[in-house]
Amino acid sequence: MTAVTVPAGSTKAATADPRIGLRANLRHIGALVRRNVLQIRQDPESMFDALLMPIVFTLLFVYVFGGALEGSQEKYVNYIVPGLMAMMGMNIAMAVGTGVNSDFKTGVMDRFRTMPIARSSVLIAKIVVEIGRSLVATVILFAMGLILGLRLDNGVFGLLCAVVLSLAFGASLMWVFILLGLVARTPQSVQGLAMIVVLPLQFGSSIFAKPTTMPGWLEGFTRYNPLSNLADASRNLINGGAVAHSVMMTVMWAVGITVITAPLAVARFRNKT
Repeated sequence: MTAVTVPAGSTKAATADPRIGLRANLRHIGALVRRNVLQIRQDPESMFDALLMPIVFTLLFVYVFGGALEGSQEKYVNYIVPGLMAMMGMNIAMAVGTGVNSDFKTGVMDRFRTMPIARSSVLIAKIVVEIGRSLVATVILFAMGLILGLRLDNGVFGLLCAVVLSLAFGASLMWVFILLGLVARTPQSVQGLAMIVVLPLQFGSSIFAKPTTMPGWLEGFTRYNPLSNLADASRNLINGGAVAHSVMMTVMWAVGITVITAPLAVARFRNKT
């Protein structure tokens, strides 16, 4: 655990002057990001999910489902790899909630709350680090896709747009799981509750199969699923196709989720006992 120095009288300072300027807030976020990165260096096993998950998922879905769903593994690569961006973003976002809950159990968060720093900076720093982990996973995912025959029909620019969109949506989901981590009693309960939400959203989407192959009631759910919007947007940005609707819907979902859950998470963090 990286040591964090708490200035004398910090509790009093934090209570007396809750207003913190932008420059100071950015310094606090930078220091906390550095702390979280140092924790990863001390515990490299915490990166295993970001390093191995894209490799395992790509190989598994391409070679198990590729022939059945698209007739060949080569065709399925261009369908599944952009969709897996949405799946991995949600899985990594889920880990944030577990980490926040664990930090409260070990007393780390209680110490942060006594320091004269913006409450949001603690949570934003976690999100910044997790975005970095998501970026690493995305790079590995596309490296695997290219090895298996992924085509970039829209070129590098389309790929970069898909990556940025995926990271932005993943960041919005992190606020949801941070809030869940602040509400749940244990890290195990965070994982259990998160899986109840994650599994229907992931498998009831266009990530793995086209909605037209599904029953009518499920097809309707799939078309309004935010993960379907992200998967379709990423797929069209990479493979070519109409992107306006799916990109607009993904951005609206990301903004809406953040606007609703971020203030709730910060308030819950401030008031958590």
